[in-house]
Amino acid sequence: PTSMRVVERVRRAARGAKCGHAGTLDPLASGVLVVAIGRATRAIDSLMAGPKRYETEIDLSGTTDTLDSEGAVTPVEIATPPSHGQIESALARMRGTFPQTPPAFSAVKIGGRRAYALARRGRAEEPPPRNVTVHELEVVDFAFPLVRVRIRCDKGFYVRSLARDLGRALGTGGFCRSIRRTAVEPFTLADAIPLESLPAALEPSHLRPVGSPSTDPRP
Repeated sequence: PTSMRVVERVRRAARGAKCGHAGTLDPLASGVLVVAIGRATRAIDSLMAGPKRYETEIDLSGTTDTLDSEGAVTPVEIATPPSHGQIESALARMRGTFPQTPPAFSAVKIGGRRAYALARRGRAEEPPPRNVTVHELEVVDFAFPLVRVRIRCDKGFYVRSLARDLGRALGTGGFCRSIRRTAVEPFTLADAIPLESLPAALEPSHLRPVGSPSTDPRP
């Protein structure tokens, strides 16, 4: 389900209480989605300010228009597969603060319209680049054509764009086979409640008051 559908399910389970999420997850992504309920929705901006952590599996053998496995795969002919060292070198240039171009299929607005709405109508446009910040970026596993990467970044970073840019740097394809958000700091997978556990997940023992030391969003 989309992030907004998750919020709607929480809202129904919470008997219509005001709800909102602290950072959209791609429809095909899994992992942590922080949902604020009631007065906690006032703190969404501060909750979104904390770094996020992801793990993604990138396929270097082809490309897709969506930059994930939802799109049709176009194979890329690769004469010599890249080495582990070449991947590390390419990723080293993607740490710190730098301009990143969001995917054509994204919620970024172009001329007042969502980029994904234009793309679905066959009028895909590449959104203008914007600065993003990556604190940590490391290869977890590599067996061509698949490379698993772990990321710690600030809001606004697109994991799918990382796959595209890594492929361009290596002269290969690049799209995400999977994306998992492992943390919206300070919340981690260990804090997460499966969506199927609603409404029991709304018991006070599962909720964390905003403003307590454990929810301080600072890195």
